Amino acid sequence: MEIRAPYALIGLFVLAAIGAVFGFVYWLNTTGGLGKRTVYYVRFEHTVSGLLKGAAVLFNGIRVGEVIDLQLNPDNPRQVTATIAVVSSTPVRSDTHVGLDFQGLTGVPVIALEGGSNAPSAWSTPPGQPPVLNADPMAGQSMTEAARDALHQLQAVLAENSEPLHSTIANLNTFSAALARNSDRLDGIVAGVERMVGSGATSAPPIVYDLTAPQTFPALAKTLPEPLTVSEPTAILMFDTQKILVRPSGAEGPTFANARWSDSLPKLLQAKIIQSFENANFLGAVTQPMEGVTPKYQLLIDIRAFQLSMLTNPVADVEFTAKILTDNGRIVAARIFHTTAPAGASDAAAAAAALDEAFNTAAIELVTWTSTVITNFDAEKRKH
Repeated sequence: MEIRAPYALIGLFVLAAIGAVFGFVYWLNTTGGLGKRTVYYVRFEHTVSGLLKGAAVLFNGIRVGEVIDLQLNPDNPRQVTATIAVVSSTPVRSDTHVGLDFQGLTGVPVIALEGGSNAPSAWSTPPGQPPVLNADPMAGQSMTEAARDALHQLQAVLAENSEPLHSTIANLNTFSAALARNSDRLDGIVAGVERMVGSGATSAPPIVYDLTAPQTFPALAKTLPEPLTVSEPTAILMFDTQKILVRPSGAEGPTFANARWSDSLPKLLQAKIIQSFENANFLGAVTQPMEGVTPKYQLLIDIRAFQLSMLTNPVADVEFTAKILTDNGRIVAARIFHTTAPAGASDAAAAAAALDEAFNTAAIELVTWTSTVITNFDAEKRKH
């Protein structure tokens, strides 16, 4: 019994190995990828550079088989026949588009099958021969070859039209030289056309008007007891401009498109108010805000009106508010200044003169009021 045992084990091992081989073969022929295949011939009319046996065959991007043979046609040196084997269930038809695709960074070529009709194809091939698929005539042509062909075609076109191109370039040179010689005349022609259509810069330069600061004031204190700064006046967007504004009544009133103030209205009023204080002998006590200067008092101005009013007769209308603040933000006093002055006409010069007169009146009142308020407020503080 002991002698027979090893032979029985050996026999069992051999039978198991044979069963495993048969199982592996069965797997390959079913789910392992070597199931039933259909063979096709693919005919290429150009080079298939890089295509090798074993290369993949794709149908709509899915691998369905591989190339099993490549042969040259001895009767047609431009023709290459590739034999492919694909899964029998692949819907290859006689009108299936065949081309070459290049995959990966190295550009490995594969045969790409795409589309086709839904109905089964009646292949016109001899019995016992695989069906033949004709590849796209441009399949296998590389980008380099395509560029080379395009350059050849371009070169042919240039060669055929060399004389007309030469004449065109010569005419362009002549035309550009003529333009260079007559550039001054062209400038004159363009300027004339602009004048004719009214779009040229032919209007007169703008007339600039300025405000004047008052020179004479009623009796005031000799000097302000504490420094005063005049901030740039605030205003709505309409008054933040250099235009001389007109407020019409009913119908559209006059506009002064060719007239403007010497600066934007808030900056101009700030400068002229400071100059008014200086003309009132407060030269060393009034300034605009600046670094390094800590004022005891601050004068805030808000523009409400600065325009020519056309309600009945043309009248200059100036209105602004003034507030005096201490260095701790306390409002000492506030007042509205509103002055008017008649304008002799409705033109820009008369409007500017009337607005200047109204501003002078308001500036004198502002300086007098500010001097009185600060002097009295400082005297009250000293008492306490």
